[in-house]
Amino acid sequence: MAVKIRLARRGRKKMAMYDIVVAESTSPRDGRFIEKIGTYNPNTDPSTVALKSERAVYWLMVGAQPTDTARSVLSHEGIMYRKHLQVGVNKGAITQEQADEKYTTWKEDKENRKAGAAETKTQTKEQARAARLEAERKVNEARAEAIAKKNKVEEPVAEEAPAAEATTEEAPATEAAAPEETPAAE
Repeated sequence: MAVKIRLARRGRKKMAMYDIVVAESTSPRDGRFIEKIGTYNPNTDPSTVALKSERAVYWLMVGAQPTDTARSVLSHEGIMYRKHLQVGVNKGAITQEQADEKYTTWKEDKENRKAGAAETKTQTKEQARAARLEAERKVNEARAEAIAKKNKVEEPVAEEAPAAEATTEEAPATEAAAPEETPAAE
């Protein structure tokens, strides 16, 4: 019996979640399985993985072959590294305490990198937000200046307009005299 560690799809349309299962290689993708060892949700940011690590290591040690995607998930969670260390213990290259210490060190380092990446992402978002607010503030100031300038320009024009009306009132009187002369000339 060839045993595989693979993903079994569940969830609704376009919002897939996966169970990480140990199943016979000939069984259907979402069909019968031997044991469910975890879940994987790629819809969250970052992806969420809940895994029974002891059972995953057990199945890897007895010969279960992970699929490519399952191997990637297991590797990301440190299960493949843990299996690698356990093989070293079985061969006598290192002791169980050394293997546990190496795994713990790796796990802490991994968590620190994740925290650093999350912090960097948060800082990037904050910087982008601050830049957008600054750009919006500049645009609003420019608009306010343009409106103020327009209002200042209209006020002098309004003062000049009454003077222009006064000159136009005098001009029609002169024009009125001129048309009277023209008909008399005919």
